[in-house]
Amino acid sequence: MKKLFGSCLSLLLPLLLLTSCGGDKQQVMVQKAVAIESGEECHLCGMIITNFAGPKGELYRKEQQNAVHKFCSTRDMFSYYLDPENRRNVSVMYVHDMSKMPWDAPDDGYFIDAKSAWFVAGSSKTGAMGKTLASFGKQQDALAFAEAYGGKVLGFEQVTLAELM
Repeated sequence: MKKLFGSCLSLLLPLLLLTSCGGDKQQVMVQKAVAIESGEECHLCGMIITNFAGPKGELYRKEQQNAVHKFCSTRDMFSYYLDPENRRNVSVMYVHDMSKMPWDAPDDGYFIDAKSAWFVAGSSKTGAMGKTLASFGKQQDALAFAEAYGGKVLGFEQVTLAELM
């Protein structure tokens, strides 16, 4: 009996595994930062993104998993994100790590997760919309930038609409 049960189980197990894999297929979408191309417009204000210095931002919305929204500045990205209707629908956000490149030429190879980034608000450096948030992957880089150009260092959750003004 044990032998019969064992051989039946060995025949049924692969069949069970195959049928369990054939159910609803959930597609996992990887949402990565993408290059900002010449001529692309800011999702918030419509300005040409590459015409301006300073860090840029990108985000994905939960219901539009394959559509990246690009912004001419971190200020515009946060202005969009901090709207309560948008905030609950954003799945991932990216910003430039400004410790890795010159202010006048952000490099799309250095996007970082905005939710783990450090920001400097109120510095003397400006972006597309005037005042902007300088973004950094490490707190010590943000502190050094604030010492050189003024401003206040903030974590992601500390960024508010008041800080953007």
